Amino acid sequence: MAKLTTRQQRFCDEYLIDLNATQAAIRAGYSKKYANTNASKLLQITTIKAYIEQRMAAKESELIASQDEILKYLTSVLRGESLSTEIVIEGLGDGMSEAKTMTKEPSEKERLKAAELLGKRYGIFKDNISVGTVPIVIKDDVPDDA
Repeated sequence: MAKLTTRQQRFCDEYLIDLNATQAAIRAGYSKKYANTNASKLLQITTIKAYIEQRMAAKESELIASQDEILKYLTSVLRGESLSTEIVIEGLGDGMSEAKTMTKEPSEKERLKAAELLGKRYGIFKDNISVGTVPIVIKDDVPDDA
């Protein structure tokens, strides 16, 4: 891939912030007149297009949970290691109440659901019932003159 100029690199980085080509071109140092007429053309340059696609793919992979991350989370819920925070309102009397934060372990229902999802992932719950069938054989051994 050909090298981007410093201004093109800055344009790409600015474009990835808000996906507005005109504003990205202005912030990258292009004149307003140039940006208004040619910003969309900058996106068509092969090297710029490839760089932006590469950066977006990297950004997307950072935002989306991986399989390992999901499996680790489900395992931590199953084992009761994943703690959540809840706000609890306690009455103090005389119409007064106080909000407190409490950490709690996953409920039995949440742990069971995590176990179910992990079990499905690893194929633990497949019913492998093989019913042995014996084929029926009919012999025609009755004499014809009967």
